[in-house]
Amino acid sequence: MSDIVSPPPPPHPQQEPRLLGLAAPARSALVTPISAARWLLLAVLIAFVYFFHSFLAPVLAALVIGFASWPIYRRVLAAMNGNRTLAASLMLAAIVTFLVVPVLIAVFYAVAEIRELVNWGLAANAQGAPAPEWFLTTPLIGEWLVEQWMVYVGQPGAIGQLLQIVGGNNLGNIYRGVLATGANALNLLLALLFMLVALLFVYRDGAHFASQLDRFGERILPTRWSRISRVVPATISSTVTGMTLIAIGEGIILGIAYAIAGAPSPVLLGVITGIAALIPGGAPLSFTLVSLYLVASGSPVAGLALFVWGSVELFIVDKTLRPKLVGGPIKLPFLPTFFGLIGGVKTMGFLGLFIGPVLMALLVSIWREWVRELDIADAKTTEESRISTKLNAG
Repeated sequence: MSDIVSPPPPPHPQQEPRLLGLAAPARSALVTPISAARWLLLAVLIAFVYFFHSFLAPVLAALVIGFASWPIYRRVLAAMNGNRTLAASLMLAAIVTFLVVPVLIAVFYAVAEIRELVNWGLAANAQGAPAPEWFLTTPLIGEWLVEQWMVYVGQPGAIGQLLQIVGGNNLGNIYRGVLATGANALNLLLALLFMLVALLFVYRDGAHFASQLDRFGERILPTRWSRISRVVPATISSTVTGMTLIAIGEGIILGIAYAIAGAPSPVLLGVITGIAALIPGGAPLSFTLVSLYLVASGSPVAGLALFVWGSVELFIVDKTLRPKLVGGPIKLPFLPTFFGLIGGVKTMGFLGLFIGPVLMALLVSIWREWVRELDIADAKTTEESRISTKLNAG
């Protein structure tokens, strides 16, 4: 049998010369799939924030409330035999009943008291108004206060002239500002409605979304995600409970105390005190000023009793209730709290009062976690160096 000769291989097709030489076939990707996924996820998040930034504040508010009340939701879910829709509906009804409704009632009464002050100002501008009697009893500056009152308030038309001096040619801007305030109130109601809808889905689908987020987090931050995922809920819960709920409680309690002491516009003062209580030292400053006003207006017993009650209430809250309610890893200093409040209000309006400090507390907690990791790494390096030195010396 004759040998079978295999045919020669076909000649390679002649490649045309390229301007930059022959291109070698790429055997490996320039960017690894994990890096590409990270950058793609970041791009999607940036696009999401850009196109839906107007809904960002209500969604953040829903997430904050959901994080803070998640332990209660888990108990409700267990009582409902795992029916997530029913448990979420019950939690939403509870949030509306115990949080949203009291705030709206307080705002309603505060607006009514502001309307009464405006009506008093219109009457005083038309007919004039005598100076308060306690002006005369004020030490050192009593006569000066009466004189200033008679010049700017006491005479008919004095308030209008004062507004003309202050406003001048800006009366049109003031009018437009009043209209913008009404539009902002409508936007606030719409944001509140959107927040409640988002909160319903946070309760119902939050656990499923959290499990997916953990999978992405382990890919993006494999060494830090487990610690950050524990710090974030604890930080949000402690911040919301320690600042927001206690501030609302102090506003309600001190507002009732203002009404009992006979302070004017107690609901409005209570709302102001609750907002001021978000800032460290804001609540003591509020009830101290109201106490001084009562003392100066001829009610020293009521003013002293209000000051004592406010001091006792503040001591009880700070020393007993706040540590038990908060129980979180974050004790936010004054400066980050102040920046969180101002930045939150400037960026997100009224909702920023609650979201700004939470985001600032979250930033501080993550920063402290990273510093803690650096300290552990430095301590480990120091210990290894000490052991190595000891072995070399032996």
